[in-house]
Amino acid sequence: MNKITVYERADFEGLSREFTCDVPDLHELDFGDCIASLKVVGQPWIAYTQPKYEGEPHVFEEGEYTAVERPNSFSALRLVHHDLLDPQITLYERPYLQGACKVVSEETNLAYGYFNDRVASHVVQRGVWLLYQHPNRGGWHCLAWPGERVDDYGAQLHFQARLSHLRPLRPGRPTVTAQLLWDQKRIEAEREVLVDEIVGVNETESEQALAAGSTREYSTTLWQSFHFSNATSLRAGLSFTLAVEASNVFTVQKGRSESCTRRERSEVALPAKVPPRTQLTVHVLRKEVTLSVPVLLTITQNEAVRTEMGEYRSVSGTNVCARFSMRPLPAAGTSKEEQSGAAVGTEQGMGRVAAIGTEPGDDVEQVPTRC
Repeated sequence: MNKITVYERADFEGLSREFTCDVPDLHELDFGDCIASLKVVGQPWIAYTQPKYEGEPHVFEEGEYTAVERPNSFSALRLVHHDLLDPQITLYERPYLQGACKVVSEETNLAYGYFNDRVASHVVQRGVWLLYQHPNRGGWHCLAWPGERVDDYGAQLHFQARLSHLRPLRPGRPTVTAQLLWDQKRIEAEREVLVDEIVGVNETESEQALAAGSTREYSTTLWQSFHFSNATSLRAGLSFTLAVEASNVFTVQKGRSESCTRRERSEVALPAKVPPRTQLTVHVLRKEVTLSVPVLLTITQNEAVRTEMGEYRSVSGTNVCARFSMRPLPAAGTSKEEQSGAAVGTEQGMGRVAAIGTEPGDDVEQVPTRC
């Protein structure tokens, strides 16, 4: 929402009013000539020293102003509705758009070039511009609106050959909502990391019951990043939140990634029957996954809505499983040569895994393996 909140005293003190549309005369609302501080959300506002948008204009872009340059002097407020994303103005050195010209699309100090104090006319293609008499935004200034054509600075602006600095007004920050498209997720890489190992040996000639357990704490690092499309118009420094899962709300900021370390716990309980002369080996494994998910961005700015695509990527390893196998022991009295040449038999079973973390969007799966 585009809005301005004005206060009768500095530092946002005293009486206040909030406006979301143009106010041609603040006196009619009992708030004329009394503004000393203000806050702007969204698009810029123009404050005028006379009713009906007359007098000296003062521009306030998005932000908080604890004190204004001309306190107790504003009589009208005007919201800038225009598209400010791609500004352009063409300057001419002679009246009626004649002579040498210069196309400008960003803030420019003409004192650093050859066009200082040479401008006599202009036409605005896009955006709203502030034109200043002196370098570094100094001296008398005026506004130039999109589609405006000023044929003679001398006759129309009393500004002949006096332009030294100009800048476009900045648009307000857009509102961004993000939707993760989990049905299009892609697993880029997987690897397994050993968390714990349990070994039980039955050297007797009869079946034994093994009741073993393991509780192990381990550290995992969650690395997250967000990549914008190459054609994005979002500026650096913009931030919004991305709800990856209930316990993970990632703050996206253009040009930034983050990682965090977590402490996790795995619990494995193994009530099992171990055959005679058999070794039971249990591996507790953490699966590390590199994941990418497309993200649909809905961007609302100055009442216009557009969409862009981005990509969320993460590297994490909180999905834990247990794998175990049984290997027969060599018979008593068998030589080392016979032991090394003996065939290895295997069995497989399932342990119970508790306190299992999951990758975003994954189902928990316990995978036995045959060794």
